[in-house]
Amino acid sequence: MQRLTRMVRRRGNSMIELRARFLGVACALIVFCAVATADEGMWLFNSPPSAALKSKYNFDVSPAWLEHLQKASVRFDNGGSGSFVSPHGLAMTNQHVGTDCVQNISSQAHDYVKTGFYARTQAEELKCPNLELDVLMNIEDVTARVNAAVPAGASPEAAEKARRAVINTIEKESLDKTGLRSNVVTLYNGGEYQLYRYKKYTDVRLVFVPEKQAAFFGGDPDNFEYPRYDLDICFFRAYENGQPAETKDYLKWNQQGAKDGELVFVAGNPGATSRLDTMRHLEFLRDRSNPWGLSLLFRREVLLRVYSERSDENRRRAEDELLEVQNSRKAYVGMQAGLQDPALFSEKQAQESKLKDAVESDAKLRAAYGKAWDEVATTLHTLDGIYADLSLLESGQAFNSKLFEMARTLVRLAEESQKPNNARLREYSEANLPALEQELFSDAPIYDDLEALKLGDSLGMYAEMKGMQNELVEKVLAGKSPDARAEELVRGTKLKDVAERKRLAKGGTKAIEASTDPMILLARLVDPESRRLRSIYDNQVNEPRRQAYAKIAQARFAVYGKNVYPDATFTLRLSFGEVKGYEEDGKQISWTTTFGGAFQHAAHHDNEAPFQLPASWMKQKNKLDHSTPLDFVNTADIIGGNSGSPVVNRAGDLVGIIFDGDIQSLVLDYIYTDKQARAVAVQSSGIAEALKKIYSADRLISELGLH
Repeated sequence: MQRLTRMVRRRGNSMIELRARFLGVACALIVFCAVATADEGMWLFNSPPSAALKSKYNFDVSPAWLEHLQKASVRFDNGGSGSFVSPHGLAMTNQHVGTDCVQNISSQAHDYVKTGFYARTQAEELKCPNLELDVLMNIEDVTARVNAAVPAGASPEAAEKARRAVINTIEKESLDKTGLRSNVVTLYNGGEYQLYRYKKYTDVRLVFVPEKQAAFFGGDPDNFEYPRYDLDICFFRAYENGQPAETKDYLKWNQQGAKDGELVFVAGNPGATSRLDTMRHLEFLRDRSNPWGLSLLFRREVLLRVYSERSDENRRRAEDELLEVQNSRKAYVGMQAGLQDPALFSEKQAQESKLKDAVESDAKLRAAYGKAWDEVATTLHTLDGIYADLSLLESGQAFNSKLFEMARTLVRLAEESQKPNNARLREYSEANLPALEQELFSDAPIYDDLEALKLGDSLGMYAEMKGMQNELVEKVLAGKSPDARAEELVRGTKLKDVAERKRLAKGGTKAIEASTDPMILLARLVDPESRRLRSIYDNQVNEPRRQAYAKIAQARFAVYGKNVYPDATFTLRLSFGEVKGYEEDGKQISWTTTFGGAFQHAAHHDNEAPFQLPASWMKQKNKLDHSTPLDFVNTADIIGGNSGSPVVNRAGDLVGIIFDGDIQSLVLDYIYTDKQARAVAVQSSGIAEALKKIYSADRLISELGLH
């Protein structure tokens, strides 16, 4: 289950960059290769790997083929990918991508995560409270305009201000002109800027989801493993004006599924990579940010697991978050192991040395770009000095609470809204406000006991790290223990009421200053110090580092040319590869698994959780064709954020859906290899078999054109 952590959800690309960079919790890094090899690459749709596809696979990728796949692909704003699979707004993604919605519309009486859900009529489709689907419509290069807005020789602070102003302006102009969600995306760490325009759907309804036992069969022990036997799928429908959306670009269902040795393509939104990072940057991630992230994940996993074990209702309330934390923890352990591998670091060092030597050997390149690596190191030294406080306060790790996040958003919204659009923090720009407000005014359930537990634990962590005598810690705790203070804040706030949040947002600064809500008061208390740290990060870390990496990108273009792909940015990318098994411990691992294998896997573990198939599967066991392929692996280059990505064949027909990578693929966060690393997908043929013979989903079967 490769997931992009929800700490970056619905904040625009600028916040994704910010939090991924200084936290490392959502960040994946891969050693950059000057020229992509084998099936490597997360390619831009406006710069596809045409030569590589022609050379290796004799495939000519046409503009029409690309445009159709682009507009049939869907970005789920909670950190996943998907695709339209009918002309009536039907979209498919993973169960684990859809679980946020499924859990929000569940209740103690109807636990749809556990039991699954199927809307047999359109009227039964259930609306998700805060889910947005985005479809990339077009891309415009705005590099020249962004760079021209930054005066030559400007200080980092002035440069950051000018860059933020022009990006906010470009996005607002685009939004006003087209009505499309508009985001300026930074590519090559500052080497290019492109404007991505999205058609968005905010009325999204659940159509079908299988039981968790089917979607996450094998649980945490099988996560990031292979062979796998999961039906990790979920269907939603996008609506416009109360009616199913008309989606002329959708993927035709291939009922045979993928075939061994076949060329396949993956269209998805990989979250955040750092393949252009310097050695010094990788060392910082290995020694500073990754250990911090792991410590945080272990702490939260224990907290949520203990809470979940107290009752079935507790389990239901915390289930999605606990799975997310466990998934991130397991991924992080593997990622950190990669960074601690001397062989990997040696290869990275060789790549960096080769580029630096080429720059040093050319007087012109040396004068323009030679100091860039040292400039990156300087920003990391600055970051190291503020890292803990930045994480605790600006990232909000000291205040692990939805209610606190709402309070901070309201406090900052009031202040930022008073400023001209071009002077606002990126996440409060006019172009980003609709997404921010959708989350702020969501009616998704909030549970007092869980909120208080998480907040109390994070306040305790804050006190542990800074000391009980720290001046701000004392003010935050207000003379109480962390747990008692958390109870007071959660029980006393009115922010659980959507109407109250709307009242405060509409009232602006005057309403915020007059508020006596304890959570609002807490957000106001810590905001000055948090903003101070954010300013240091923006002006002394992010902006000069962006400029330094832009130089390195230009140096790379000068030495190797531009036939390279940029880092992932949670924007649409095209990957390709071959359906292919591999060898492990002297044994050949098959490219596919089957329904029969799923029943054997369950029996091998005595049909005990998490290896217990749902009752619906056991009931229809004899009706199923046990030889039907269920899951399969391929060599496409993916990371977290690709969950739910459609897998298509040469004809552009859907043959599967990505849901994971094997354990060997965790090294893909640092360097591409196809020796054993594989992307794991559900077969289209397996999905069809399950919909027909297990779930009798006749309406879906008809809409998908299955027979």
